[in-house]
Amino acid sequence: MSTNRITVDPVTRIEGHLRIDCDIKDGKVVDAWSSGQMWRGIETILRGRDPRDAWLYTQRICGVCTTVHAIVSLRAVENALDLEIPLNAQLIRNLIMASHGIHDHIVHFYHLSALDWVDVPSALKADPKATEKLAQSISNWPNNNAQHFANVQERVKKFINSGQLGIFSHGYWGHKAMILPPEANLMATAHYLEALDYQRRSNQITAVLGAKTPHVQNLAVGGVANAINPDNQSALNMERLAYVKTLMDELGGFVREVYLPDVTAIAALYADWLPYGQGVTNYLSAPDFPRDGKGTEFGMPGGYIPNADLSQFHEITHFGDPYFEKNVKESIKHSWYQGDWTRTPYEEETEPEYTDFNENGAYSWVKAPTFLDQPAQVGPLANVLAGVAAGHEPTKRYLKMAMDRIGAITGSEVPLSVLHSTLGRHAARCVRTQVLYDMMQENYDALIANIASGDYTSFNKPVFPKGEQMGFGFHEAPRGILSHWIVIEDGKIKNYQAVVPSTWNAGPRNQDDARGPYEASLIDNPVLEEDRPLEVLRTVHSFDPCLACAVHLHDNERQTVVRVNTA
Repeated sequence: MSTNRITVDPVTRIEGHLRIDCDIKDGKVVDAWSSGQMWRGIETILRGRDPRDAWLYTQRICGVCTTVHAIVSLRAVENALDLEIPLNAQLIRNLIMASHGIHDHIVHFYHLSALDWVDVPSALKADPKATEKLAQSISNWPNNNAQHFANVQERVKKFINSGQLGIFSHGYWGHKAMILPPEANLMATAHYLEALDYQRRSNQITAVLGAKTPHVQNLAVGGVANAINPDNQSALNMERLAYVKTLMDELGGFVREVYLPDVTAIAALYADWLPYGQGVTNYLSAPDFPRDGKGTEFGMPGGYIPNADLSQFHEITHFGDPYFEKNVKESIKHSWYQGDWTRTPYEEETEPEYTDFNENGAYSWVKAPTFLDQPAQVGPLANVLAGVAAGHEPTKRYLKMAMDRIGAITGSEVPLSVLHSTLGRHAARCVRTQVLYDMMQENYDALIANIASGDYTSFNKPVFPKGEQMGFGFHEAPRGILSHWIVIEDGKIKNYQAVVPSTWNAGPRNQDDARGPYEASLIDNPVLEEDRPLEVLRTVHSFDPCLACAVHLHDNERQTVVRVNTA
């Protein structure tokens, strides 16, 4: 049988512009190319600026991943200055990161990727009472009742009959790979709608503690700008903290009783898909949720796992760990930049040179990162596997819960190896969300206790010496390990590079022509309908792509793109 090329451009339900090319033979993907379609320019914009301002610029890299870039930028500068921040500042940052992460994971599963598995029009064929029986068999969520499901079914019917399908337009409804029964589709659609409310509550926590969202305003090199005073209405006081706790409690029910059951149920009902989407099995993650001002003790572990061998896990132990610093490199052999080099981020340049799409040459604006000269997969799966390897009790507990639930539905024990897959990434993201909720509770309690002890400090003033300083910061962001690298000279930014999760995963072939994680994960994926390549989208979406982070748009000519007249 001949080999056919299909191109998905743009890949939708992601952030940014991604093109995927696949060669299909005998109903399977035999080769793949991942191409970012915008140029990264934020690094160029930052040259010569004050390092204290970098976090404000870098969180504009993306309209979704705003907070994580801000915090990592601060960590990079603080690392370069060897600056310790107050415990209150660390705990407030941790709470913002946890709420942002939970928000992101809920949005990803329900609103960005669930429609790869859930056939919404099929929900109209469901029996609400049978849907109630199914839903209550996996969860005690109060809205899992026939009346609620009937109401949702009527809303969907009106929506479809109106012809105004909005986000449900152009779905691959009725595709051969859609196998959920109507009742499961109705249950998932109902939870899709509820998730809109609960992701908002998580985002409200970020807004209360970060002054606004997206693009928080409370951060500073040296800590946070939150003035803490339990009795002052103009400061972070007990009233605001109590409201945060209320939102946390409301959010917890959805995370535990809806998200986890839904992910495990869909994984079990699509058990035939468990072997697909493995790809790169070198895993890299960052430790996070520091419990001290220097970043030497963490609530969640991170490190490197080669070739899926958890016994070879090498832990990253602190913010300045040279094991991480010395082993990250990026290649531009297959990227649209000047030259052909592999360098550490400190030494990199970001000089564009577009040459059109050339599958054997340059074909992406994304660079190709490596760790120990090998491609690495990053993201919740890497994070969860690191937790298992490190003996992290919450990760192990929630992973066992998820695997047991899948096994109960499939009727067979589920081995850890199934995590190396498309559905495994979804399961790991759900497990990480449960752990993030625990981290939120832990850091909230620690913040309240520290304030109660009389410590209101939230900022240590940075000092920039003459000469050159170099530093990096990392964070286990929703899509995986994010790192920023800075070179400061006489108090100004000399060089700045961001190596983001979607750069790791969406990167093209590296200096040795080894495929990046997106590309490798697509090999052997089934494609039942070449004109509707749903299976390709399933695997790519499982990484939660954010190409706005991986590549950034910049106009050297500084031409006006749009002007708003406010008169």
